[in-house]
Amino acid sequence: MRERVRVPLPLLLPLLLLPPPLWGGPPGSPRSELEPEPGPLQPFDLLYASGVAAYYSEDYELAVRDLEASLRSHRRLREIRARCARHCAARRPLAPPGVGPGAELPFFRALLQRARCYRSCETQRLGGPASRHRVSEDVRSDFQRRVPYNYLQRAYIKLNQLEKAVEAAHTFFMANPEHMEMQQNIENYRTMAGVETFQLVDREAKPHLESYSAGVKHYEVDDFELAIKYFEQALREYFSEDTECRALCEGPQRFEEYEYLGYKAGLYEAIADHYMQVLVCQHECVRELATRPGRLSPIENFLPLHYDYLQFAYYRVGEYVKALECAKAYLLLHPDDEDVLDNVDYYESLLDDSIDLASIEAREDLTMFVKRHKLESELIKSAAEGLGFSYTEPNYWIRYGGRQDENRIPSGVNLEGTEIHGLSVGKKSSPKIDRDLREGGPLLYENITFVYNSEQLNGTQRVLLDNVLSEEQCRELHSVASGIMLVGDGYRGKTSPHTPNEKFEGATVLKALKFGYEGRVPLKSARLFYDISEKARKIVESYFMLNSTLYFSYTHLVCRTALSGQQDRRNDLSHPIHADNCLLDPEANECWKEPPAYTFRDYSALLYMNDDFEGGEFIFTEMDAKTVTASIKPKCGRMISFSSGGENPHGVKAVTKGQRCAVALWFTLDPLYRELERIQADEVIAILDQEQKGKHGLNINPKDEL
Repeated sequence: MRERVRVPLPLLLPLLLLPPPLWGGPPGSPRSELEPEPGPLQPFDLLYASGVAAYYSEDYELAVRDLEASLRSHRRLREIRARCARHCAARRPLAPPGVGPGAELPFFRALLQRARCYRSCETQRLGGPASRHRVSEDVRSDFQRRVPYNYLQRAYIKLNQLEKAVEAAHTFFMANPEHMEMQQNIENYRTMAGVETFQLVDREAKPHLESYSAGVKHYEVDDFELAIKYFEQALREYFSEDTECRALCEGPQRFEEYEYLGYKAGLYEAIADHYMQVLVCQHECVRELATRPGRLSPIENFLPLHYDYLQFAYYRVGEYVKALECAKAYLLLHPDDEDVLDNVDYYESLLDDSIDLASIEAREDLTMFVKRHKLESELIKSAAEGLGFSYTEPNYWIRYGGRQDENRIPSGVNLEGTEIHGLSVGKKSSPKIDRDLREGGPLLYENITFVYNSEQLNGTQRVLLDNVLSEEQCRELHSVASGIMLVGDGYRGKTSPHTPNEKFEGATVLKALKFGYEGRVPLKSARLFYDISEKARKIVESYFMLNSTLYFSYTHLVCRTALSGQQDRRNDLSHPIHADNCLLDPEANECWKEPPAYTFRDYSALLYMNDDFEGGEFIFTEMDAKTVTASIKPKCGRMISFSSGGENPHGVKAVTKGQRCAVALWFTLDPLYRELERIQADEVIAILDQEQKGKHGLNINPKDEL
C-alpha cells in the first residue's frame, strides 16, 4: 500500500516593525470609555489606541491592561457576530419566492425579518449599537498581523513577566515568520528562563490546524488510533470554523468600483452586487481555513488530505467500512485519483459478503460540503457572465503543478505486497533555476580582482570581486550620497524599514542626475553613479555568461547608519534574512515565488563604498535563515553578485557604529520589468552627451526629462 504524506507549510510573511500609533482616540481619552469592565463591549480599536499610547508613555502596566482588553474585545466581537448570524439564519429562514403578483414579497419579508433579528441580536449582545465597533483598515490589518502582541511582548519584558513575554512574542512570530528580531527575542527569553522552563504557546492558534498537525505527527509514527482521534477532531473544528468564516463574510463589503455614498444602482442590481461580494467571500473560506497565519498560500489539498489520511489510518486499525467511507469522500474532490480508486476496490474486497457495498457511501460531512461548494461555484460563474464582472474559479484542491517536492507521496494500495513501508522524507534541496547555470565569464575591465566563486562561497550562482571601484570613486560616490539621499527613500518614507536601531537613507540614479543638472551636486559625480551601475550590470551579465540581455529592475544608493544609544546588547540584523524574488519560509524550508515578492528579479549585486564602520557584514544562509554559509566584510570597490532566488537567502548583520554605504542593484532578464527611472536616466544621459559634443540638433532641455 502506498500512502500520501503531504504536509507543506507555506510561506512567510512580511517583516514587521513597531510603528507609532496613527489612529484611535487621543492619549487623554477618559478611562471610563476604555476600561474592559462589565457592561457594553468596549470597542477594541479604542482599547488598542490607549494601550499603544500607554506603551509609548512607558506606563507598561496600563499598556498591558488595555492591549489585553483590546484582544479580548476583538475576539468577543467576532464570536458575537458569528453567533448572531447562525441564530438568525436558523430562526428566520429565507422563504423562496412564489408565483403571481407580489410573489417576491414573502422572500423580502423573510429578508427584513432576518435583518431585524440580526440587528437586535447584535445590539443586545454588544450592549449598544454595532456602529461603535466599526474600525479602520489600519487597525483591522494590525490585528490580522497580530501587531498588538508585538507591543505586549515588549511591555511584559519591561514588567519582568518573562513567561507572558514569551507567549506574546511567539504568538506574534507565528504570523510573522520572517521577523528575525522576534525570533532572536524568543531565543533570548528562553535562555534567560532556561530552555525547558516554558512551552511555547500560540495564543491565536487555530484549533483545526493544531489538531491536523497533531494528527499528522501521530500518523507519521504509525500511531493510527491517535491519528484518527486528531483528524476527526480537526474535521469537526474545520466545519465549525467554516460556519464562523461564512457568517463573518455577511458583514459590510468594500466595493472597488464605486463609493457607497455615490452608488446609484437599482434595487436588484444593488442586492446582486452585495450578495456576490458575500458569496465570493464565503466561497473563499476554503482557502482562508487552509492558510496558516502569516502565509499567503494555503496548504495544498488541505481538506481532502484529512480524508486521505483517515482512509489509510482506518484501514490500519481494521475499520474497513470507515476506511471505505473516507476513500469515497476523497474521491468527491478527486474522482480520477487512480490510487484511491484502487484503495476503494481493495477495501471492498476486505469486507464481509453480508455487507451491502452500495449502502456504503462517502462521508456525509464532506458530501454536504461539496454539494454546497459546487452550487456556489455555478452561481458565481453564472452571475459573472450575466452581470459582467470578472471571476476565475481557483483550484482549491490542487494536488499537482507548481509545488512538487519529495514530500509528495501518492496514495494507493500495493495489492501485490503485504508489508507497508514508511517512506522517509529528507531535507528539501535548493530551488531549481529555470535556466542553464554558468559562471566564469570574462570580467571585462582591467584591475578588477576575482576573489571567490560559487563553490568557494558555499552556494550557487555567487561571485565576489574587488576593485570594481577605485578609492577616489568611492570617496566621490560617498560625497554624492550625502548630498542627495533622503531618509526612508525607497521604503515609503520609513526611516528604519528593517530595524529600529538604524537610520536608512537612499537615492535613485534619476534623482542623482536631477540634482546634478540643478547644480546641487557635481554633475560629474552624479554621472559616476550612473556609470558604475552600468559597469556592474555588464560584469554580472558577462561573468554569469547569460544568453540574453540583463536589464535593471531597480538601482538604489543606500546608507545605513547606527543610531547612538541603541546599540547596547543589540541582537537584531540590519537587514533580516530574505531572498530577492521569492518569499522565504524558513519553517517550511521553502521560498514561494509569488507576490508581494519581486518575482521578476533574476540577479542581484551590491557594490560597496566604504569600510569605516563596525558590523554590517553581508551573509548568505541556508533556507533555514539561521545557518550562515558565507560572510563578507564590505570595503571600497568590493562587489558581491548572485542569482536572486531562494538558492541565495541573504541578509546584513547589524551596523553597530558608523555609516555603511553601497549601491544596491537588482536585474531582470524580462524587458517588461525594466526600471522606468533607468530608462528616463538613459535618455537624460544621451541628451547630456549630445550637449557635451556640441550637438544641439534635438534642442531638448534635459531638465524637461526630469
